[in-house]
Amino acid sequence: MSQAVKCLIMLAVIALLFVTELIPLAVTAMGGAIACGLLGFIPAKQVFSGLSNSTVVLFAGMFVVGASMFYTGLAQKIGASIVKISGTGENSLMFGIMLVGAALSAVLSNTGTAACLLPVVLGICSAAKIPASRQLMPLAFACGLGGIITMVGTPPNIIANGALQAAGMKEQFGFFEYAWIGIPVTLAGMLYMMFLGKYLLPNKQIDADQEIEQEVEANETSASKQIVSAVILLCVVLTMAIGIPGVSLEMAAIIGAIVAVLTGCLTEKQAYASIDWVTIFLFAGMMPVSTAMDKTGAGKMIAEWTVSLMGGSPSPLVVTAILFILSCGLTQFMSNTASAALLCPIGIAISQQLGADPKAVLMAIAVAASCAFASPVGTPPNTLVLGPGGYKFMDYVKAGTGLVIVSFIVSLVVIPIVWPFFPGN
Repeated sequence: MSQAVKCLIMLAVIALLFVTELIPLAVTAMGGAIACGLLGFIPAKQVFSGLSNSTVVLFAGMFVVGASMFYTGLAQKIGASIVKISGTGENSLMFGIMLVGAALSAVLSNTGTAACLLPVVLGICSAAKIPASRQLMPLAFACGLGGIITMVGTPPNIIANGALQAAGMKEQFGFFEYAWIGIPVTLAGMLYMMFLGKYLLPNKQIDADQEIEQEVEANETSASKQIVSAVILLCVVLTMAIGIPGVSLEMAAIIGAIVAVLTGCLTEKQAYASIDWVTIFLFAGMMPVSTAMDKTGAGKMIAEWTVSLMGGSPSPLVVTAILFILSCGLTQFMSNTASAALLCPIGIAISQQLGADPKAVLMAIAVAASCAFASPVGTPPNTLVLGPGGYKFMDYVKAGTGLVIVSFIVSLVVIPIVWPFFPGN
C-alpha cells in the first residue's frame, strides 16, 4: 500500500471523528499530526510544527483583543445602543440586531459577539413583546455572516490564507479582501431573513427574563477602559489593514493583547481564559496533516480523482461549486475550522491540476465553511441560541437551508468576478 493511500485512509478516519465527535476535536487534530509522524508521512520534528506557526499566534492575540471589549462591557454597550435605535418593529429590530451582530463579528469572535448580544436581544424582545425565537436565530446567522468580512473574522479565512502561504503562493489575501464577498453575502443574508426567512422561524413565547450568564458585571466596568479597549482594537485593525513595514499581522495582534492586559482592560487570567484552545490545537494539528497530504501525494490523488469524476477537464466554476457544496455540507456537522483545514489543500491541488489561480476556489471553501446555518451544531452561535430561543433541530433546517442557498448563489456570481480563475487571460 502506497504512502498516499495510507494518508487517505488516515484522512478518512480524521474526517469521521470530526463529524461524529467521538473524541474531542482538538484531540483528533493533534492525534492526526502524531499519526503522520508515526506512519512516516512527515519527519518526527515536524509533528508539532503547527504550534509554532505564526497563524496560531495571530489567533491567540485576536482572542485576547476581542475579549477585552467584552470584559470592559464595550461590546454589550454598542449592541444595546444600536438595537435600541432600531425600534421595536419586527423587521426593523431584525435589521438592527443582524447589522450589529455582523459588524462586531467582522473584527471580533462571532461566538463572543453572539454571547454578549444574547442577553441584550432577550431584554429588547421582552420590552417589545416579540417572542425571542423570532430574533435569536437571525442574530446567530448574522454573527456567522459577519465573520466572512475580514481576515480575522472567522478561522476559515485565516486558514485559507495560511494554505496559500503553505503552497508558496506569492499573492495572498489582504486583510479586507474578504469584504468583496463578505459584504454581498451578509447583505443578501439580511434581506433573505427579513423578507423570507422570518416566515420560517418558529413563534415560541419564551420567558425573556430568564437568567443569562454574563461575564461582565456592570459595576466592574468603566468608561475609560471601554475607550481604551476600543482604541486598541482600532489600532490593531488599522495596522493589519494598512500593512506597516516590519509589523506583521501576528505582531499587531500580540502587541494589542499585551496592551489590553497592561491597561487593565482584562486581567492576565482572563486573557488566558479567552483563548479558544480548541481552535488553536485544531489548527496546529491540521497543519502537519496538510503537509503530509502534500508530501505523500494524497492531495494530488484526491485532486486527480475529483477532476476525472467531473469529466477530465471541468470548468473551474464547476470545481468551485462542488467544493463549496462539500465544505458547506461538512460544516453543518463539524467545526468550520476543521472543514476549511481539510479542504483548502485539496482546493489548491485541484486548481493547480487545472492550471487555475487557487484564490477563487479557496475563497469559496472559506465562505462555505462559515455557512453553517442549517444545524444547531455547525457553529457555536447557533448552539448558544438553541435553549434561549426554544428551537428544535428542524427549525435550523427550515430557516437555515434557504440562507445557505442564497450564500451559494451570491458566491458563485461574485467570486469569479473578483478573483478570476485565469487572471491576465
